[in-house]
Amino acid sequence: MTAVGDGRNPGEERTGDEVTGESGGPDGDVRLVRLGQDDAGEVLTLQRAAYVTQARLHQDWELPPLTQTLAGVRADLADPGVVGLGLRCGHRLVAAVRIRPDGAGNAVLERLTVVPDRQGTGLGTRLLRAAEDAVPDDVARMVLFTGGRSEANLRLYRRHGYRETHRTPAGGYDLVHLAKDLRRNTHGERSGGGRCHGREEGRAG
Repeated sequence: MTAVGDGRNPGEERTGDEVTGESGGPDGDVRLVRLGQDDAGEVLTLQRAAYVTQARLHQDWELPPLTQTLAGVRADLADPGVVGLGLRCGHRLVAAVRIRPDGAGNAVLERLTVVPDRQGTGLGTRLLRAAEDAVPDDVARMVLFTGGRSEANLRLYRRHGYRETHRTPAGGYDLVHLAKDLRRNTHGERSGGGRCHGREEGRAG
Protein backbone atom coordinates (compact mmCIF):
# COMPACT_ATOMS: atom_id res chain seq x y z
CA MET A 1 0.00 0.00 0.00
CA THR A 2 1.58 2.40 0.45
CA ALA A 3 0.15 4.36 -0.93
CA VAL A 4 0.30 2.97 -3.94
CA GLY A 5 -0.58 3.86 -7.11
CA ASP A 6 -4.01 3.59 -8.18
CA GLY A 7 -5.58 6.47 -6.70
CA ARG A 8 -8.14 4.86 -4.63
CA ASN A 9 -6.52 2.18 -2.71
CA PRO A 10 -6.62 2.62 0.98
CA GLY A 11 -4.28 -0.09 1.97
CA GLU A 12 -1.66 -0.24 -0.60
CA GLU A 13 1.08 -0.71 1.68
CA ARG A 14 -0.03 -3.45 3.53
CA THR A 15 0.93 -5.23 6.46
CA GLY A 16 4.07 -6.38 7.89
CA ASP A 17 6.28 -5.46 10.75
CA GLU A 18 9.84 -5.20 11.69
CA VAL A 19 12.34 -7.19 9.74
CA THR A 20 13.52 -10.16 11.75
CA GLY A 21 16.10 -11.76 9.51
CA GLU A 22 16.19 -14.55 6.98
CA SER A 23 14.53 -17.32 8.86
CA GLY A 24 11.04 -18.17 7.80
CA GLY A 25 10.37 -20.32 10.81
CA PRO A 26 9.06 -23.84 10.34
CA ASP A 27 8.39 -23.25 6.64
CA GLY A 28 12.04 -22.64 5.84
CA ASP A 29 14.13 -19.63 4.88
CA VAL A 30 12.51 -16.53 3.45
CA ARG A 31 14.18 -15.29 0.29
CA LEU A 32 13.72 -12.22 -1.89
CA VAL A 33 12.66 -12.94 -5.50
CA ARG A 34 11.78 -11.01 -8.63
CA LEU A 35 8.19 -11.53 -9.72
CA GLY A 36 7.09 -12.05 -13.32
CA GLN A 37 4.01 -12.97 -15.31
CA ASP A 38 4.17 -16.59 -14.19
CA ASP A 39 3.66 -15.45 -10.59
CA ALA A 40 0.48 -13.49 -11.35
CA GLY A 41 -1.93 -16.08 -9.95
CA GLU A 42 -0.13 -16.29 -6.61
CA VAL A 43 0.20 -12.52 -6.43
CA LEU A 44 -3.54 -12.04 -7.00
CA THR A 45 -4.44 -14.62 -4.36
CA LEU A 46 -2.13 -12.95 -1.84
CA GLN A 47 -3.40 -9.49 -2.75
CA ARG A 48 -7.05 -10.39 -2.26
CA ALA A 49 -6.44 -12.16 1.02
CA ALA A 50 -4.38 -9.28 2.39
CA TYR A 51 -6.80 -6.49 1.47
CA VAL A 52 -9.90 -7.94 3.10
CA THR A 53 -8.93 -6.29 6.40
CA GLN A 54 -8.52 -2.93 4.66
CA ALA A 55 -11.87 -3.28 2.93
CA ARG A 56 -13.57 -3.97 6.24
CA LEU A 57 -11.73 -1.13 7.97
CA HIS A 58 -12.72 1.40 5.31
CA GLN A 59 -16.12 -0.13 4.55
CA ASP A 60 -15.15 -0.24 0.88
CA TRP A 61 -15.32 -3.58 -0.91
CA GLU A 62 -14.44 -2.05 -4.27
CA LEU A 63 -10.77 -1.46 -3.50
CA PRO A 64 -8.70 -1.91 -6.66
CA PRO A 65 -6.58 -4.72 -5.15
CA LEU A 66 -9.80 -6.69 -4.58
CA THR A 67 -11.35 -6.01 -7.97
CA GLN A 68 -8.22 -6.31 -10.12
CA THR A 69 -8.33 -9.26 -12.51
CA LEU A 70 -5.70 -11.88 -13.17
CA ALA A 71 -5.10 -10.28 -16.57
CA GLY A 72 -4.51 -6.96 -14.85
CA VAL A 73 -1.92 -8.41 -12.47
CA ARG A 74 -0.23 -10.21 -15.34
CA ALA A 75 -0.08 -6.97 -17.32
CA ASP A 76 1.48 -5.16 -14.36
CA LEU A 77 4.18 -7.78 -13.97
CA ALA A 78 4.85 -7.84 -17.72
CA ASP A 79 5.34 -4.06 -17.85
CA PRO A 80 9.08 -3.41 -18.34
CA GLY A 81 8.78 -0.27 -16.21
CA VAL A 82 7.43 -2.16 -13.21
CA VAL A 83 9.65 -3.95 -10.69
CA GLY A 84 7.83 -6.76 -8.91
CA LEU A 85 9.43 -8.15 -5.78
CA GLY A 86 8.31 -10.93 -3.48
CA LEU A 87 9.32 -12.94 -0.45
CA ARG A 88 9.04 -16.70 -0.61
CA CYS A 89 9.08 -19.02 2.37
CA GLY A 90 9.95 -22.30 0.78
CA HIS A 91 7.77 -22.35 -2.33
CA ARG A 92 5.06 -20.17 -0.80
CA LEU A 93 4.73 -16.49 -1.75
CA VAL A 94 4.23 -14.67 1.57
CA ALA A 95 4.71 -11.02 0.56
CA ALA A 96 4.77 -8.94 -2.60
CA VAL A 97 5.20 -5.37 -3.81
CA ARG A 98 5.34 -3.45 -7.08
CA ILE A 99 7.31 -0.31 -7.89
CA ARG A 100 6.73 1.81 -10.98
CA PRO A 101 7.95 5.21 -12.24
CA ASP A 102 5.38 8.01 -12.30
CA GLY A 103 6.96 10.03 -15.12
CA ALA A 104 7.84 12.87 -12.75
CA GLY A 105 11.07 11.50 -11.30
CA ASN A 106 9.40 9.50 -8.52
CA ALA A 107 8.98 5.79 -7.87
CA VAL A 108 5.49 4.73 -6.81
CA LEU A 109 5.19 1.96 -4.22
CA GLU A 110 2.14 -0.21 -4.93
CA ARG A 111 0.45 -3.26 -3.46
CA LEU A 112 2.81 -3.89 -0.56
CA THR A 113 1.09 -6.98 0.81
CA VAL A 114 1.78 -9.70 3.35
CA VAL A 115 -0.19 -12.93 3.66
CA PRO A 116 -2.53 -12.63 6.68
CA ASP A 117 -0.99 -15.40 8.79
CA ARG A 118 2.49 -13.84 8.49
CA GLN A 119 1.54 -10.23 9.23
CA GLY A 120 3.40 -8.75 12.15
CA THR A 121 6.54 -10.86 11.63
CA GLY A 122 8.77 -8.34 9.87
CA LEU A 123 8.08 -9.28 6.25
CA GLY A 124 6.48 -5.94 5.37
CA THR A 125 9.45 -3.97 6.64
CA ARG A 126 11.91 -6.25 4.90
CA LEU A 127 10.12 -5.89 1.58
CA LEU A 128 9.79 -2.11 1.98
CA ARG A 129 13.56 -1.87 2.39
CA ALA A 130 14.13 -4.12 -0.60
CA ALA A 131 11.83 -1.94 -2.69
CA GLU A 132 13.76 1.18 -1.74
CA ASP A 133 17.04 -0.53 -2.65
CA ALA A 134 15.60 -1.54 -6.05
CA VAL A 135 14.87 2.05 -7.06
CA PRO A 136 17.42 3.41 -9.59
CA ASP A 137 19.90 6.00 -8.33
CA ASP A 138 18.43 8.71 -10.54
CA VAL A 139 15.04 8.48 -8.78
CA ALA A 140 14.85 11.01 -5.96
CA ARG A 141 11.68 10.01 -4.13
CA MET A 142 9.44 7.10 -3.29
CA VAL A 143 5.76 8.02 -3.09
CA LEU A 144 2.76 6.04 -1.91
CA PHE A 145 -0.63 6.36 -0.29
CA THR A 146 -2.76 4.48 2.17
CA GLY A 147 -6.21 4.83 3.70
CA GLY A 148 -6.65 7.36 6.46
CA ARG A 149 -8.00 4.67 8.80
CA SER A 150 -4.88 2.53 8.34
CA GLU A 151 -3.16 3.72 11.51
CA ALA A 152 -0.73 0.80 11.61
CA ASN A 153 0.30 1.43 8.00
CA LEU A 154 0.82 5.11 8.71
CA ARG A 155 2.98 4.32 11.75
CA LEU A 156 5.09 1.95 9.68
CA TYR A 157 5.75 4.47 6.92
CA ARG A 158 6.45 7.34 9.28
CA ARG A 159 8.86 5.17 11.23
CA HIS A 160 10.77 4.53 8.02
CA GLY A 161 11.07 8.16 7.04
CA TYR A 162 7.91 8.74 4.97
CA ARG A 163 6.20 12.09 5.45
CA GLU A 164 2.65 13.07 4.63
CA THR A 165 2.36 15.41 1.63
CA HIS A 166 -1.42 15.75 1.23
CA ARG A 167 -4.76 13.98 1.49
CA THR A 168 -7.44 13.29 -1.10
CA PRO A 169 -11.06 12.27 -0.45
CA ALA A 170 -12.18 8.75 -1.41
CA GLY A 171 -15.83 8.56 -0.50
CA GLY A 172 -16.18 8.06 3.22
CA TYR A 173 -12.47 8.28 4.03
CA ASP A 174 -9.30 10.06 2.96
CA LEU A 175 -6.28 8.70 1.15
CA VAL A 176 -3.06 9.80 2.87
CA HIS A 177 -0.22 10.47 0.42
CA LEU A 178 3.35 10.10 1.70
CA ALA A 179 6.84 10.52 0.27
CA LYS A 180 10.42 9.76 1.21
CA ASP A 181 13.64 11.27 -0.11
CA LEU A 182 15.80 8.45 -1.56
CA ARG A 183 18.81 10.47 -2.64
CA ARG A 184 22.11 8.99 -1.51
CA ASN A 185 24.48 10.75 0.89
CA THR A 186 28.25 11.07 0.47
CA HIS A 187 28.66 7.52 1.82
CA GLY A 188 26.38 6.11 -0.86
CA GLU A 189 23.57 5.46 1.59
CA ARG A 190 19.93 6.34 0.96
CA SER A 191 18.62 9.35 2.87
CA GLY A 192 16.61 8.31 5.90
CA GLY A 193 18.20 4.88 5.81
CA GLY A 194 19.23 2.71 8.68
CA ARG A 195 17.59 -0.17 10.41
CA CYS A 196 14.69 0.30 12.76
CA HIS A 197 14.38 -1.81 15.85
CA GLY A 198 11.36 -2.80 17.83
CA ARG A 199 8.04 -4.13 16.75
CA GLU A 200 5.53 -2.64 14.37
CA GLU A 201 1.92 -3.59 14.37
CA GLY A 202 0.72 -5.92 11.68
CA ARG A 203 -1.05 -4.11 8.91
CA ALA A 204 -3.18 -4.40 5.99
CA GLY A 205 -3.39 -2.60 2.88
